[in-house]
Amino acid sequence: MTRKLVRTSIQLGALTLIVFLLIFLLDNRFRVLPDAIHNHLPLHTPGFVITDITLASCSSINVLSSCKLDAPRWHRIEKDLYLNKGWLNHAYIHIERKQESELEETDRVILDVKVGRLDPTTSEKGQGAERWESRPGGLWLKRTAKRHASDSTKAITAVDVLFGADAVEARTGWEVLDQPILLSNHEDNQEARLTLRRGPYIKPERPTLRVRKDGRFKIMQVADLHLSTGLGVCRDPEPAGHNGGKCDADVRTLEFLGLVLDSEKPDLVVLSGDQVNGETSPDAQSAVFKFAEMFIKRKIPFATIFGNHDDEGSLSRQALMDLTQNLPFSLSLPGPSSVEGVGNYYIEVLARGTSSHSALTLYLLDTHGYSPDERQFRGYDWLKKSQIDWFKATAQTLKNSPAHTGYKHIHMDMAFIHIPLPEYRQEGDIVPGSGTFAEPPTAPGFNSRFKDALVEEGVLAVSCGHDHVNDYCALSKTEASDPKDKKPELWMCYAGGAGFGGYGGYSNVIEGGYHRRVRVFEFDMDEARIRTWKRLEYGDTEKKVDEILIAEGGKVVAP
Repeated sequence: MTRKLVRTSIQLGALTLIVFLLIFLLDNRFRVLPDAIHNHLPLHTPGFVITDITLASCSSINVLSSCKLDAPRWHRIEKDLYLNKGWLNHAYIHIERKQESELEETDRVILDVKVGRLDPTTSEKGQGAERWESRPGGLWLKRTAKRHASDSTKAITAVDVLFGADAVEARTGWEVLDQPILLSNHEDNQEARLTLRRGPYIKPERPTLRVRKDGRFKIMQVADLHLSTGLGVCRDPEPAGHNGGKCDADVRTLEFLGLVLDSEKPDLVVLSGDQVNGETSPDAQSAVFKFAEMFIKRKIPFATIFGNHDDEGSLSRQALMDLTQNLPFSLSLPGPSSVEGVGNYYIEVLARGTSSHSALTLYLLDTHGYSPDERQFRGYDWLKKSQIDWFKATAQTLKNSPAHTGYKHIHMDMAFIHIPLPEYRQEGDIVPGSGTFAEPPTAPGFNSRFKDALVEEGVLAVSCGHDHVNDYCALSKTEASDPKDKKPELWMCYAGGAGFGGYGGYSNVIEGGYHRRVRVFEFDMDEARIRTWKRLEYGDTEKKVDEILIAEGGKVVAP
C-alpha cells in the first residue's frame, strides 16, 4: 500500500511538472496565462511598455510637413525640441506604447536607447552582437520580440524630454541619456535630452519628520534660487572677477547649495519661492529637477512654496505643484482647493523616538504674485481672507488635537512665505546685528493683517524671501504707551537670495557687494529654543553669520 502511494505521488508530481513546463512554453510564445497571474510573476512591469520611438520635424515654410504623426498609433511628447525658439524649425518626440496584455507577436519591446551619429555596434565596445535600429535625431533603439521582454527590468516603460547641458533626473527609475538629441541650429546650453524610465512607476512615500535623538531639529531656508532651463546667466556675481570672470548661474548656485547642505546637514529644506526664474525657463520641469535632485540624492526632505516668478515659465502654479509633490522626499502640497493660492499647507515635526505627538508645526502659505489692483495698490499681491481664515482654523484645530495636547514639552510654531508682510517696513523693529537692510521691502500695498493672525495663534517667527539683498530680522512688539512695557511678539526674518540667476549687487550699500546666502533655523526642543544664522557662498563660508537667539522657553525673546 505504501509503495503504491509513493508511486502515485511520483507520477502526479511528474505530470504536474510536465503540465507546468508545457504551459510555460505556450505562454512564452502565445501568453496564455491571465494578467492576474502575470502581474505576480517576478520582474514584471505592469502597465505600458514602449514599442517604438521616433522624431517628427516640421517647418513653418513647408505646409506639407507635420510635427504630429498618426494619433491612434503615436503619442506626442508636448515639448518642442527647439523650445519654440526656432524661427522655422520645430520637432517633437513621438512614442508608440502598448499595454503588456495587448502585445502581439509582431510587436518589439524597447530595451535600450542611445543617441549618436554612428551605430553603437561600431562606436562602442561590447555592442558587436547587438542590433540597433536607427531613428531621426540620432536615436538608436535596441528592440526585441521575445514574449517576456516586457517583464524585464530593462524594458522602457516611459519617455520624457529635458533640456540643458546640466539636465538631471529627480524621479525614481529614470535616467537622462548622456548625449543630446541631434538637431540643427540649437542653443548649446538648452539642448534637448531624452530621459527614460525602466520598470513600473513607483509612487514616492511622503517622509515623516521627527526631532533628532539629541532633541534638535534644523531647517535650512533657501530663497530665490532663480534657476533656468540650461546653465543660466549670472546677475551681479560677487566678486566680479571670480573664476576668471566666468559664471554660469545655475552651476555656481547649485555648487553653493551642495556645499552648505553637506556642511549643515539640515533635517528639512524649505524653498520659499522663486525656485524657477520663469523668464529664462521655457522648460520649467528641467529647472525644478535641478534643485530637487540636490535633496533627493542626500535623502533630505524638502517643502516648497511659490514666488512671483515661478509660474512665469512653461508651467502654471498648479502644474509645478503637481510635479514637485510627486517627487521623492517632497513634502509639498497644494493645500485646500477652497483656499486662494496653491501651496497653503502645514507640516508636522513629530517628537523624538516613536512618538505620534507633534513637537513643531510649520505653516507654509502662498503669497501669490502681482497686485490684482495696480491702480490702488501698486506692486505685489497679499495674503487673502480665505488663507488667513484657513490658517486660524487650522492652527486652532491642531492645538486641540490629541497629537498636540499629548505632547509633554513646549510645542512651537513657525511660518514661511515668499513676499514680505507690510510690517517688514518698520525700520525701528530691525534688530542690529541680525543682518542687512539694503533695499526697501517690496511688501504689498494692502495690509490684510496676517501678521496679527500669526501673533494671535502663537507663531514665534515668520521668514520670507523675495527681496534678495535684505537678510535682516525684525522684532515686532506689543503696543504700549511706555516703550518699556512693549513685549516681543513675533520675529520677521529675511533669508537673503541664494541664486545667481536673480539680482544681487547693491555694492553702493553693501561693502564688497552682496554674496549669496541661505538662512538656518535650529530648534532645541528640550529647551523650546530657536537660534538662527546664515551661511555665505563667498568669503567666510564656514562662519555662522549674524547668529541670534529668537525664542527661549517657547516664547519670543529679544536678543
